[in-house]
Amino acid sequence: MRGLLTKICCVGWLLAAGLPAIAQKKATPGFLTAPTWTSDNGNGTFTNPLFYDEFSDPDLIRVGTDYYLTGTTMHAMPGLPVLHSKDLVNWEFLTYAAGTLDFGPAYRLEDGKSIYGQGIWAPSFRYHNGKFYIFTNVNGRKTQLYTATNPKGPWTHTELKKSFHDLSVLFDDDGKVYVIWGYEDVHLAELTDDLTDIRPGSEQLIATKGSGAGEGSHFYKIDGKYYITNTIYDPLCYQVCLRADSPRGPYQVQVISAEENLGFGTGYQLVGGSQPPFKLAPPVPNLVRSITLHQGGLVQTPAGEWWGWSMMDHNSIGRLTCLSPVTWQDGWPYFGLPGNLTRTPGTWVKPNTGATDTPHAPYRRSDDFAAAALQPVWQWNHAPTAGKWSLSERKGHLRLHALPAPDFWQARNTLTQRAVGPESVVTTEVDLSKLQLGDVAGLALLNWPYAWLGAARETSGLELRQYDHVTGQTARQPLASPHLWLRASCNFDTEKARFSYSFDGRTFTELGPECTMVFQLRTFQGVRYGLFNYNTLGKDGGYADFNTFEVAEPRARGLTRPIPYGQEIQLTSLADSTVLVGWKNFVRPVATRDKLAADGSARRFRVVDRGRGRVALQSAATGGWVTVRGLGGLAEVRLEKEEQGDASLFQWQDMQRGDLMLQSLLTHRYLFADPHAGSLCSADAPGTRPNRRDGACFAWEVVK
Repeated sequence: MRGLLTKICCVGWLLAAGLPAIAQKKATPGFLTAPTWTSDNGNGTFTNPLFYDEFSDPDLIRVGTDYYLTGTTMHAMPGLPVLHSKDLVNWEFLTYAAGTLDFGPAYRLEDGKSIYGQGIWAPSFRYHNGKFYIFTNVNGRKTQLYTATNPKGPWTHTELKKSFHDLSVLFDDDGKVYVIWGYEDVHLAELTDDLTDIRPGSEQLIATKGSGAGEGSHFYKIDGKYYITNTIYDPLCYQVCLRADSPRGPYQVQVISAEENLGFGTGYQLVGGSQPPFKLAPPVPNLVRSITLHQGGLVQTPAGEWWGWSMMDHNSIGRLTCLSPVTWQDGWPYFGLPGNLTRTPGTWVKPNTGATDTPHAPYRRSDDFAAAALQPVWQWNHAPTAGKWSLSERKGHLRLHALPAPDFWQARNTLTQRAVGPESVVTTEVDLSKLQLGDVAGLALLNWPYAWLGAARETSGLELRQYDHVTGQTARQPLASPHLWLRASCNFDTEKARFSYSFDGRTFTELGPECTMVFQLRTFQGVRYGLFNYNTLGKDGGYADFNTFEVAEPRARGLTRPIPYGQEIQLTSLADSTVLVGWKNFVRPVATRDKLAADGSARRFRVVDRGRGRVALQSAATGGWVTVRGLGGLAEVRLEKEEQGDASLFQWQDMQRGDLMLQSLLTHRYLFADPHAGSLCSADAPGTRPNRRDGACFAWEVVK
């Protein structure tokens, strides 16, 4: 079982080369329908995340054969998106339950105030007796309630008489309605019939941090028992389940999801300074911390399958929603598959919901501003100022009028949408000829710290500027033409962004140094693209006309490269660059084995399609099939003369950077090449670490 130690170069990641440029108007043919991240691989499988843009604190329900989803939107307005799906993988946007939320100047970025990192968060989505309910937190206010008889709306808004941190509501089958809430300590109470207050004397503490409870609860009654999914942050982020025979307990606690990071680690962290220059901590190799899957819940399909959803703090892109098969064992709903409980596969077979759907995303990201209304992907940074933006003053353009602000952070009427990963390039065409003295307009990466590229009107004329909030530095140069294209190229694997500009929409020139994007809790959001215009002289200014906004995604698929069915590949361990060979051959003379290794055939394996993204690997040297024998630590890998069912099948797991994991259908764990022994010895790896050098992750290449 010794591998042939041969050092080769690993497959690098795909580059954003040859991106289409925007020409005069609606420039790139088909840019409005350009590929965007789609979880559905089109082969019966899906790849996490469901959306490669922030969708945090998700809550999901099933009504008949339909599924509905909402999540946190903080200070972005409108808020509380309502999405619909028939298969739990492909989602469509229906509406926003919350329009403009306005409880004072801070909600409008007035008087130097803001609600960054506040607003709408941690909603509880429920359906009961023909009505949809969304309960949600709003900082400094009581809990808000939105109700509708049709998920498309209209939604009616009321305010409760009490605030419930990270609440979840349960309509019990005996007619009682319970609410649970809390951070570390979990409280329970009955709600009044009008759902606006708790019944006097009904409040009770049902779990404490010492008992294993945390926050982000989701409350269910399943087969007569009461279940609460809940998240713990100390010492690492993981998800637990509380179970009891009565809603008032006592509750038992069990870890149901832990350590799953899908091969990604902690990125840049903001560690010092309230003003630039900021101090950043660089990524720490193999540190997982809060990036692991957490804070989710459960749903059952009509066919009886159980699925879970949860989120992961995916660095500067924000919190991503992921879907996991659920395995019930000893009365507990574990995320993951038998043999590998608590670990969510990156790629797995789509849920059996009884419905099929074509791969699609909830939103159209690019916009030519030709419609009468903004595309639903857009949200304003805080409540917008009416009459100071328009889609009609100049046909086919978004016009932003400048309002007074000291800087971009306080700029009103900044139009935003969530950045999308793992890599995206956004380009806008803009006419800045009507800017007035003191106006600053352009394209931004809204975050804390933020960065932007735009132009300022000075007494001497227009000046092109690129500002990096991390360093506080501004790159600038005279601007010869007011009509130009602005571009931001973002790689959320490296957390680096670059800005560039063009006068013809084809040739782009970079301005300023590379910017670092960070994860932070000042906004409780990931990076957002933003279009802005503000005036630094304390007055209303001119206007900027944005003609087009294009989002291009070089890696918009879970399968970054097609599975090489029918071809021969070579696998190289990322742990030590070992090229994998014939494992444990069935009986052949030693001299023959040595000859096969020498001519290279022992390194090659033909990839045989077995449907739904599953493959069998056949040795080019012997014709034998890579097969797993035994379970657990005895899950030895060898070559067999004949295929052995699930023991010879592997789920192809594209790891998004040109690398691969192979998940055994027998063990539901991953092929493991021991970096110390230099050979592929088992199928017992539960997953991979962020640096992917633990022996479970491989580069692959087709060998002609």
